[in-house]
Amino acid sequence: MTVINTVTQPAEAAGSSTYRELSIFGDVFERVRAQYVTPPNEEQLIENAINGMLTSLDPHSSYMNAKDAEDMRTQTRGEFGGLGIEVTMEDELVKVITPIDDTPAARAGVLAGDFISKIDGQDVRGLKLEDAVEKMRGAVNTPIKLTLIRKGADKPIELTIMRDIIAVKAVKSRVEGDVGYLRVISFTEKTYDDLEAAIAKIKEEVPADKLKGYVLDLRLNPGGLLDQAINVSDAFLERGEVVSTRGRNEDETRRFNATPGDDVDGKPVIVLVNGGSASASEIVAGALQDLRRATVVGTRSFGKGSVQTIIPMGDAGALRLTTALYYTPSGKSIQGTGITPDITVEQPLPPELQGKLETAGESSLRGHIQGQSETDQGSGSSAYVPPEAKDDVQLQYALELLRGQKTDPSFPANPEKAELKK
Repeated sequence: MTVINTVTQPAEAAGSSTYRELSIFGDVFERVRAQYVTPPNEEQLIENAINGMLTSLDPHSSYMNAKDAEDMRTQTRGEFGGLGIEVTMEDELVKVITPIDDTPAARAGVLAGDFISKIDGQDVRGLKLEDAVEKMRGAVNTPIKLTLIRKGADKPIELTIMRDIIAVKAVKSRVEGDVGYLRVISFTEKTYDDLEAAIAKIKEEVPADKLKGYVLDLRLNPGGLLDQAINVSDAFLERGEVVSTRGRNEDETRRFNATPGDDVDGKPVIVLVNGGSASASEIVAGALQDLRRATVVGTRSFGKGSVQTIIPMGDAGALRLTTALYYTPSGKSIQGTGITPDITVEQPLPPELQGKLETAGESSLRGHIQGQSETDQGSGSSAYVPPEAKDDVQLQYALELLRGQKTDPSFPANPEKAELKK
């Protein structure tokens, strides 16, 4: 979960012994700079030293140089210069999952299932997926040449495409017969606005008397901005505390409350979570679960219950520093434990993924902050979601609950039985 801090405040002065240690660091740096067998990159040495200090605190604190800081800002804005394709890695090639409608890639004729073998003439074999994506992004109105391998084509296809602004939708939605399906992909600056638009579209397509309820899918959602998590939670609530954060001092506790007005008019809600649901998505699931506004279905979430503040530094860099832990309305910390669903529904894995998919969560990360309720059971679970809705056991279970084809004591959720701080 991320908080953007636009004001740089002076840190408390360190003690004299600390400055003596810093003097030793300076001496070591000078020795390395002057005597190492090959001349080192001094800027990189210092950056690595800073990151070494921060990563010794916890896995989520880090220093971002100017480029990394700008990449982070791009992600939170939900816009970047690029082509408009969703991709994955398969057989060492970049595979196009889908071109996004009305983007440069779609207009140029890139198709789902195409394999990208070269980017600007460079073979993608040996590249990590994130490196390939980085090469495809770039300044607006700059060209990029892709070499595609397409099933049924006699030879590779070469396309030159002009990059454009790509607006990433934070929410995808559709109607599943008589149920509204809302998938929140990440918590960027646009998430709540996208959610409002998606709910309005579902209401247009399905009359209120026919609509059974909503599925809010937070699976594979890694988190994002705190304010957006609060706004998304508020969309389904009339009242109550959404989340609180507590820093190192008691006076740093902050509470965030819902405002009147339920965007889905009190319709039943089922929240889907799995081991890929982390941070801001756990805030939403925890709030709707504790306030008994929704029934949570799936498997245990990742368990990242810490708040990172982004602090601007010199030369356009930034410090990402863990400054607080967050707590659900009942006062529970999710750190290292995650959200336990009201109804656990395991997602079967296809044979080719069995034994290969990571299931560990925050509690398995080296150096993670120990959660107040953390146990040997830890956090996390499988993060697999089938590509086809018909094969998605967790989604189908939620749809059957909403349609009355399945029953469970925890559904529908009853706000009168909200679990609040004692």
